[in-house]
Parts: sequence; structure tokens; C-alpha cells
Amino acid sequence: MEMLLFRVWALLALIPFPGATEETFEVSVWPDQALVKLGQSLMVNCSTTCPDPGPSGIETLLKKTQVDKGPQWKEFLLEDVMENSILQCFFSCAGIQKDTSLGITVYQPPEQVILELQPAWVAMDDAFTVKCHVPSVAPLENLTLTLLQGNKKLQRRNFMSLAVASQRAEVTINVKAQRADDRCNFSCRAELDLSSYGGGLFHSSSAIKVLRIFEFSQSPQIWVSPLLEIGMAEAVSCELSRVFPAREVMFHMFLGDQELNPFVSWKGDTAWANATIQAMETGDQELSCLVSLGPMEQKTREPVHVYSFPPPILEIEELYPLAGTDINVTCSGHVLTSPSPTLWLKGAPDLPAPGEPAWLLLTTREEDNGRNFSCEASMEVQGQRLIKTTAMQLHVLYKPRLEESDCPGNQTWVKGTEQTLACVPKGNPTPTLVCTWNGVIFHLEVPQKATQNHTGTYCCTATNQLGSVSKDIAVIVQGLDEGISSTIFVIIVALGVGVTTIALYLNYRPCKVERRKLPYRQKEKNKEQESQFAVQQAEKCNAHNC
Repeated sequence: MEMLLFRVWALLALIPFPGATEETFEVSVWPDQALVKLGQSLMVNCSTTCPDPGPSGIETLLKKTQVDKGPQWKEFLLEDVMENSILQCFFSCAGIQKDTSLGITVYQPPEQVILELQPAWVAMDDAFTVKCHVPSVAPLENLTLTLLQGNKKLQRRNFMSLAVASQRAEVTINVKAQRADDRCNFSCRAELDLSSYGGGLFHSSSAIKVLRIFEFSQSPQIWVSPLLEIGMAEAVSCELSRVFPAREVMFHMFLGDQELNPFVSWKGDTAWANATIQAMETGDQELSCLVSLGPMEQKTREPVHVYSFPPPILEIEELYPLAGTDINVTCSGHVLTSPSPTLWLKGAPDLPAPGEPAWLLLTTREEDNGRNFSCEASMEVQGQRLIKTTAMQLHVLYKPRLEESDCPGNQTWVKGTEQTLACVPKGNPTPTLVCTWNGVIFHLEVPQKATQNHTGTYCCTATNQLGSVSKDIAVIVQGLDEGISSTIFVIIVALGVGVTTIALYLNYRPCKVERRKLPYRQKEKNKEQESQFAVQQAEKCNAHNC
């Protein structure tokens, strides 16, 4: 098709105009404006209006090949066009030579657009550079570069005014980093507009670059006890404050050469890591915490001392002795405790020498049942006194007992009220209690309404693995009025005793006071006689069940 166009154009150019002569011939070239992609070829047709042309051709530094010709035209192939140039097309006619020129413009689309962020991680309030450049593009004066932050245009630049010697297809901008810029996308768009050369619009964009903003102005802090007990789990933490973005902080924690497995948390501008350590060797060690964010990292160290202090050993010769048995109680330090601790056995008469066990010889009694013994060990580590205690309980075995305080032999019930036998046995092991009445087992767990039929003697037997004991309990059931009469009698007796006491006191006061208070004492004597009479009447009434 291109060849056909060339030939049609050549034929049209050769049509002579009326009155045309050799002196007025023309020389023309096609295309009249040449735009060639870098490294490609160009077909050029050179023609004239001269009816009988002489020598003709083209002059160019480019590699040329004549591919066709006619009486008034020639066609050439220009290969591997690498730079802009000017081609001369000439014809001779009747000894006269004329020529015409063709400007060849080489273009190269912006196929590669490179965007650079320097640095990729920027400390807050520091400046960062956004740079965009196109390594190969032509013609540069037709290029436009646009820097973008997201969809926002940061800078737009063309190169029309630059001198040829200083042509570089790049644009640079410096920006102050703000927290809001974190994770923003930056890109660069290149546009090559060849419409002025009869060409089209070429455009290309760079790969997107993501900017990271950080703040890392503080050193991490370690929270750990300076003393660690061997084999014991201990919680430790490492914290970093005033850091952004806190959620992306990375923690690496070590106890000596042992790497821990921390659990990382964050809130606001603070990040922290919690871990559990378990030291397996005694002595001085180091807990370290390495914190990193983007290009930044800081390491903090804390010394710790690992000690061994197992609980002391408390030994009771027999935990379940019979009452009256002699037993030894010993308190000693554990063999893995270093240095040797100071020991104290509760109840021991003397403190032992350092490193020596404490002991106690005990003859067990019933009262020792449930007695707690404690063995305390103490030692000083790194200027701090540590204490550990081991406790045990003694269980003394003895036969059952039914004591009067817990199981009265005489009990009075009030008729019509809920009652049960008041009897609690003592003994270890805890004895079982069975009470019978008229040969029938009396249920102690369920209270019963008291009647006259409950009056009588009950036989209660307490039993455990060491023996048994029995006791008779006499129960009297009284009516409600009897109970009230007895209560009144007790009150009257108490009142009489009180009056008598006052009378005796007044009787033995000094004589001077006696003479001065004689009328008063006479009244008191009369009251005393009345009280004694009342007591006598109450006794008679009680004797006759009135």
C-alpha cells in the first residue's frame, strides 16, 4: 500500500502544467514530514517535473538503498534510522540542478518510566525525595512528566525550554514527611505528544511505590525481676513507647542464647511484648530485647541472677501416731539450696547452727491432733532475703470420749418444743454415735417434738477403730408452766442474794456513818426480812409443786 501511494504521488507530481519549461521545473520529496521510530526504516520518494531529467538522487548519512525508479522519480529505502537528520533530494534539468530537503525526526516512546523514593522509610518530619526519570525517550521537547501522590498531582514538567545539551528526562521533588503520608502510593506518568509531527500520543506509567513513615525516638524498656529462681516460670515484658506505626513493631527477646516466644500487643503509639522465661542454669545471665521497625532497630539488655532455692524439707516421724507416742519432727534444707539456708522449726526450743537442721522431740497428746508444724528456710541472694516455708499437720489418734461439757448426763426438754439429744463425742478417727431408748435407736439427726413419753434414760455409744465408750443420759420433759415457775424461782433467789449482800455491806460500815444513817438502815432491814420471807414462800411452793 505504501509503495502504491508513493507511485500515485509521483505520477501526480509529473503532470506538466501549461507552459512549463526546463527553467521552471520543480523537485519534491515524499513524505514531506518524516517521523520514524528509533531503529526502524523509512521509504522516501524523490521526483521532479522536468520532462527529461538528468542526474538525480538523495544525499544523506543514513544507509540508503534505491528500490525503484521511473522517468521522473526515484524511490529509496532508509534503514536503521537512529537519529534526527536532514535528507537532500536533487534533480538536474537542462544543466540546472535543483534540490529540496526532508527533515527526519526520530522518536522513541517512553517505554520505561522509573520512580524512586529516597528513602523508602522516612522518619516523621524528615524530608524525602520523589524522583522520576525516563532513560530513553525522544524527542524530549515533546515529553511531559507528572508526579502523582495517589490521584493528586504533585508536580508536572515539560522539557520544551531546555537546551539540547542539558536534556535529561527527569523530575524531582522534596517533601516533608507527615504521619498522614504513611502507606501513600506514589507514581509517575510520562506522555510523549507527537501530534505536531503528524503522530499520536504515547503514554506510560511507572510502578507504584509505597511510602512508609515511622517514628522511633525512644529506647525499649525491659520489665523483669532481677532475681530468677531456677526452673520457675517468670513473666517478662519489653515495651516501646512513642512509636509509629506501633502495630508493625517487631520484638525478639533472648535469655542468654535462648530465644523466647513473645506475644506482641499494641495500643495507640505503644507496643509491647510479653513472654515467659524459665532459667535452667544458676548464675548471672542477661535478658535482651531487640526491637525493629523498618530500617530502625534498638537493643536493650537487663542483667538477671538465677538462684536455686527449693522449699525446706519438713519430716514428721509419724503423721498418725497414737496419743502418748514419742515422735521426732525435723526441719532441714534442700540439697540443691546454695548457699545453705538458715532454718527455723516452729515450736523448737532453740535455733540451729547455720546449715544444721532444726528438730523437736514431741510426746503426742490428744490436744496435738490437728497441730500445724512449719519449717522455715531463709537465705540472702544479691542483698535480698528470701524465705520459703513448708507446713504439715499432725493427726493424733485416740479412743472416743463422751465428756460432760459436750454430752451432759442430765438434760431437760420443754414439752412441745423441737428437741434432740445434745451429745458430741470426741476421738480420732471421728467416732460414730448411736443412742438407744427403751432398746430402740433414737435418730439424732432429726429433731423431735418433746412429749412426756421422751422422759427417760438414753444409752449413747461412741465408736471408732480404737475402741468405744458408752454413757447414760437422763432426759426430763417439763411442761411450759413448770419451766416458767422454775424461772421465777431462780429470779427470786437471785434477788434475795443481792439484797442480803447489800445489807451486810451496810451493816459493817463505820459506827459514825451507822448513827447518822440509822433510819435508813432500819428500812433496809425491813426489806431484807421481806425478801427472806419471799424466798421461804417460794421454796415451800416449789416443794409442793404449786
